[in-house]
Amino acid sequence: MTEQKRPTACLLIIGNEVLSGRTKDKNLGFLAEQLTDIGVRMAEARVVPDEEDVIVAALNEVRAKYDYVFTTGGIGPTHDDITAACVAKAFGKKLIRHPDAVALFEKKYKPEDLNEARLKMTEVAEGAVLVDNPVSQAPGFHIENVYVFAGIPRVMHAMFEGIKHELAGGAQVLSRTIASHAKEGDLASGLGDLQGDFPDVEIGSYPFFSREGQTGVRIVVRTPDEGELETVTDKVCDLIRACGGDPVEETVLGAGN
Repeated sequence: MTEQKRPTACLLIIGNEVLSGRTKDKNLGFLAEQLTDIGVRMAEARVVPDEEDVIVAALNEVRAKYDYVFTTGGIGPTHDDITAACVAKAFGKKLIRHPDAVALFEKKYKPEDLNEARLKMTEVAEGAVLVDNPVSQAPGFHIENVYVFAGIPRVMHAMFEGIKHELAGGAQVLSRTIASHAKEGDLASGLGDLQGDFPDVEIGSYPFFSREGQTGVRIVVRTPDEGELETVTDKVCDLIRACGGDPVEETVLGAGN
């Protein structure tokens, strides 16, 4: 299976607080690693504001383009938590209070404490299936290929773990990282040629500074095909040596690198 044939995913990070820098996203890295482990390629991630038209347009675009779409943020009790309503609008569905979610809240709260703000967290697109929240109980939901999660990392991570088994993945990506103090500019042309020869293999080049102040570069090779992984890794090492460097393999078969 080539990289292009693996299932793909997109993450929509929803919230003005992320765009302002007030909140630091901690979900993208987690989700990308988890998806890689099951053979799903994170193909895109976007941060969008709490604006209905922007969310609906982005959602309709990416749900048609990718196998899975995940959203984080905007399913709380306040006025700017509009993700559920936007998902409903994108699918042309009514926004309803899911009876199972309402029943869950009725068990959690005393009648006098179950106000409209809390009941807002039971709202989903009509026809959606609830996603369990073992941390704080307020559920997420999914409809077709769209999964709607909380933005709080601990809650989002727990929600994902609950639905991970539902996702159809592909071949796990294998990875090798080769480090060298060769100059990236000297390697660039050869790496470009190598990428052209192996279009289904992802070859990334990442400069670094050592603690001693030396410059260097890490070349990361990623592919589900173990044979191509070995071949391209060997060719990268040969290229580094040809440029006067000494290749050092740092990571073997680490899918998340």
